[in-house]
Amino acid sequence: MQCGCDPSEIYRPDIDSQNGKPKEDFRNFKEGPLMDRVFNTYLLMHTHQTVEFVKKKNEEYGGCSLRRMTVMETLDLLDTVVDESDPDVDFPNSYHAYQTAEGIRKAHPDKDWFHLVGLIHDMGKILAVLGEPQWAVVGDTFPVGCKVQDSVVLWDSTFHDNPDMKNPIYNSTYGIYPPNCGLENVLMSWGHDEYMYKVMKQNNFALPREAFYMIRFHSFYPWHTGGDYMHLCNGEDLRMLPWVKEFNKFDLYTKCEDLPDPQELKDYYQSLIDKYCPGKLQW
Repeated sequence: MQCGCDPSEIYRPDIDSQNGKPKEDFRNFKEGPLMDRVFNTYLLMHTHQTVEFVKKKNEEYGGCSLRRMTVMETLDLLDTVVDESDPDVDFPNSYHAYQTAEGIRKAHPDKDWFHLVGLIHDMGKILAVLGEPQWAVVGDTFPVGCKVQDSVVLWDSTFHDNPDMKNPIYNSTYGIYPPNCGLENVLMSWGHDEYMYKVMKQNNFALPREAFYMIRFHSFYPWHTGGDYMHLCNGEDLRMLPWVKEFNKFDLYTKCEDLPDPQELKDYYQSLIDKYCPGKLQW
């Protein structure tokens, strides 16, 4: 399925946040009331996310055989998830889903598939409800098996106890990957992005390829914002990058304490679910 749009026409870097908060105040990993929580989450993540761990989790969750639920049932579970890696918000992730979706809907009223991407992009965080620690669910993602780039959050203070740091191959520029192998062939740190991508594939979501890229790589900030890891990308990755950037603006800059009323929005988003990913899904 093709989206029928030219990404160069939709990438507008001048989007304003909805709450008047200056853009430079988002993703502040140096100071703030939530930084102790954020730092500890990344410290655990960067200690335990190894090649071995990532392979194990991909195998464990690859079949999407945990349970069967509708999208709305899954979204309701996010009422209990507060992302411990996020320095900008301290409210349940279900509200963030609607904030993102509504931001996209306002800017792109004719692209209903894009609205749905906003709603479902973080649904993989139900892993935190199903027993995974948050360091294996939330936060920015990064490739394992190759050198950690400087744009990875807190890279200089959180990787010292990661066993992979002792492997010279894993600390080389390309690591275990051929040049320009394509992100599809890269082992990303395990979390909600990769899990939700697997759910979408397993259940044959009728969404364009752009949607799958947005879901799979929206937390890969070192790539879409930091400009790193380009040596692993192929032409398809570069073609999709503007779409991931476009999505990121709404994922980040719609965060605010003015929370939407889900009851007022559910009918519209249920209609999109019925169109693109109806019924009970395998999770």
